[in-house]
Amino acid sequence: MKTARRALGAATLALALASVPSLAAAADLDGATLSLLWAVPFAGILLSIALLPLVAPFFWHHHYGKVAVGWALAFLLPFALVYGPGAAGGVLVHAAVAEYIPFVILLTALFTVAGGIFIRGNLHGSPGLNTGILAIGAVLASFMGTTGASMLLIRPLIRANDNRKHTAHVVVFFIFIVSNAGGSLTPLGDPPLFLGFLKGVDFFWTVSHIFPETLFLVGALLAIFYALDSWYYHRREELLPRDPTPDTPRLGFDGAINFLLLFVIVGLVLMSGLWKSDVVWHVAGAEVGLPGLVRDIGLIAVAVVSLAITPKKVHEDNQFGWGPMQEVAKLFAGIFLTIAPVIAMLKAGVNGPFGAVVSAVTRPDGSPDPAMYFWATGVLSSFLDNAPTYLVFFNTAGGDPAVLMTAQAATLAAISAGAVFMGANSYIGNAPNLMVKAIAEDRGVKMPSFFGYMLWSCGILVPLFLAMTFIFFR
Repeated sequence: MKTARRALGAATLALALASVPSLAAAADLDGATLSLLWAVPFAGILLSIALLPLVAPFFWHHHYGKVAVGWALAFLLPFALVYGPGAAGGVLVHAAVAEYIPFVILLTALFTVAGGIFIRGNLHGSPGLNTGILAIGAVLASFMGTTGASMLLIRPLIRANDNRKHTAHVVVFFIFIVSNAGGSLTPLGDPPLFLGFLKGVDFFWTVSHIFPETLFLVGALLAIFYALDSWYYHRREELLPRDPTPDTPRLGFDGAINFLLLFVIVGLVLMSGLWKSDVVWHVAGAEVGLPGLVRDIGLIAVAVVSLAITPKKVHEDNQFGWGPMQEVAKLFAGIFLTIAPVIAMLKAGVNGPFGAVVSAVTRPDGSPDPAMYFWATGVLSSFLDNAPTYLVFFNTAGGDPAVLMTAQAATLAAISAGAVFMGANSYIGNAPNLMVKAIAEDRGVKMPSFFGYMLWSCGILVPLFLAMTFIFFR
């Protein structure tokens, strides 16, 4: 990994030194002028995440960071040769400053604080208890974010079921419900909705307009899960002879001070959306506003405080480690960089290489088609980052929050639902998916492969999305 980091560092330094005067003019890509070939590195990193754990698990486990760096350089260096170091440096800096760094800081803060809370006691993973935990997680996700709720509950859920032979389905439904669908009711729940909030969508608009869709999806998933988990639970020899987690007299929380820090994180994120400031710094074309800077510094401080005040025993009991966070950080570094030309091509609209996708969401009379917006936003959010995908279709639908919240409310609801719900279709559709998978595997749960997981999502989620299309988005 050191060699790969040196290579990326050398390339970054060379680009920066050669292009300092022109970085600011190069942050925005003109997607209409780009060839589809620039999407190859992004497709490459997706295929690597999907295939290498299957065909070369040992290599992937030890070198996934190098693979991510390799695909990043496969985009960055040719782009520098064709469009110049200034353009490549602008894309690199914009991806890091405007998107990746705030993204990783927020995830790290949530991961650290949630990892400092240990739910003491031995829960017994029956179908009723598991369904209850998933339901609680769905509610929490809209108020503390899908990442926060996932990091808080995934460890006790795995521990509650460590006396069972079949647990992968429990984690899969956890990703469906807690890491995705549950975060659909407020801007705090999922990054796409937070971006809409920053664009002017009212804080309570989503809960008042997609609550029926959320209730339908979460309710259906809980019912399906209860039936499936009951089938597994009542099979012969499902329970192990000995429970690895000993019983305790009562349940409780260790490291409960971290709950206060979770509220601080929510407050910092909310503050950055409500506080309007004219103080802006321009870093190579990327805008860094004062509210965002205060938020990020505050989140770093929260993570440091959590590490300082959380007793060491809490981390030991939680088996807290940085492995899952490192995996997400390394892989998403490559994803955020290689996705840049793909998002630019989508933003080019009908004039770009993906013009057919944009045209597909419009009816012959020129009016938006909510069903197509739901599926176009959702399918792309399954494999691209769902936050910029939300913005692409938000702007495709006109980009005026006042109009979208009223006359075109059905379209905005379809965009919001597609971005949040269909992030569960693959491991890379939403950051918590990959984090939960990594934690589960670290605890010995044999999770489905990339395509194995998609068999679950296609078999369970897609039929529900089809039903939602006819019920809510016609």
